[in-house]
Amino acid sequence: MDVFALNLRHLRAIVEISRCGSISGAATAVNLTQPAITQALAKLESGIGQPLFVRRADGMSPTPAAELLVSRAEAALNHIASSRVTMAQLRALVALADAGSYAGASAATALSQPSLHRAVGDLSLALRRELVTRRGKGIALTDAGRNLARRFRLALAELTAAISELHALQGRETGRLAIGAMPLSRARLLPAAVSAFHRLYPDVHISIVEGAFHELVEPLRDGALDLIIGAVRDPAPGPDLDQTVLFEDRPVVLARHGHPMQGSDVRRLAQYPWIVPSPGTPLRGQWERIFCEAGIAAPRVPIECGSVITIRQILMDSDFLTLLSPDQVAVELEAGWLRRICDAPPGLVRRIGLTTRANWRPTARQASFMELLDIHAGGS
Repeated sequence: MDVFALNLRHLRAIVEISRCGSISGAATAVNLTQPAITQALAKLESGIGQPLFVRRADGMSPTPAAELLVSRAEAALNHIASSRVTMAQLRALVALADAGSYAGASAATALSQPSLHRAVGDLSLALRRELVTRRGKGIALTDAGRNLARRFRLALAELTAAISELHALQGRETGRLAIGAMPLSRARLLPAAVSAFHRLYPDVHISIVEGAFHELVEPLRDGALDLIIGAVRDPAPGPDLDQTVLFEDRPVVLARHGHPMQGSDVRRLAQYPWIVPSPGTPLRGQWERIFCEAGIAAPRVPIECGSVITIRQILMDSDFLTLLSPDQVAVELEAGWLRRICDAPPGLVRRIGLTTRANWRPTARQASFMELLDIHAGGS
């Protein structure tokens, strides 16, 4: 079932039937007639292919499918926070926010530009907020528009999860898993967990987006990503996000095979050029501590880079040094292209883990993936 085929008013009715235990009570709560509620319920049950309520003499009793759907629908409706919003309006605003233009939104959704204009305009009038503003020849979302688009994306994530869980009740393993992958997770942990997960649930769609934390955290907050795997932040990135440590990684100083540097004398290490990530990243902070704790100035950093592939190639062609996990260059170390100069001081460790939304409720399949991460992290 397509998430955009859901009718928000019908979902509100289903939530009220569950709360009131009757169609008559729901009709009063959502301002629809009882025949309209009955028709909406029948249409929704037909769409998901499962009964939602058992009709009894004393009222309506929710089925397991209803319990799943009502829980997710309530969360989605709380994100939307207005009974005036329609699914067409929600879809139009999210498409516009994602594409950045009505033309792009039209191409992405196959909806006409006039339809999108009308839906966003009607939404703005219904909520009495300016959502879109002109910028030269283009348009941009206002602060209110961006905040609303984020809430709408989170609502869609809840409804998408509901559809996945309803399919699972019927023995169909569908759904999605959207992962933000930071550099260290891509070395061994993430490939091992994803391979194991796919063998168990081959019909679940997996999307992996690579990037640095600052590139991934806003898609996570928007609901476009389910979780981020990589170095956890200290201090924590905010009360809306949770961090769970999976294991600790101990970085080492690396250089090309044949590099003149020997041993762990920090003063000698400071004589060579370094390639490390930009300031503000956990690894850069740990690198700076090496020299700070030795009481000497940190050496020059002519190149700031977080790409392991780029760092590897520069190391092989120069006398640069870097600080990385040996897992990230295991092949290069085994082939003899790079070598370990020395370990970082004992106190320098990176905590690798998960970052999720604080109010995120994973589906059963998403929870299974996190369990696999925990299992494979135990061998890291």
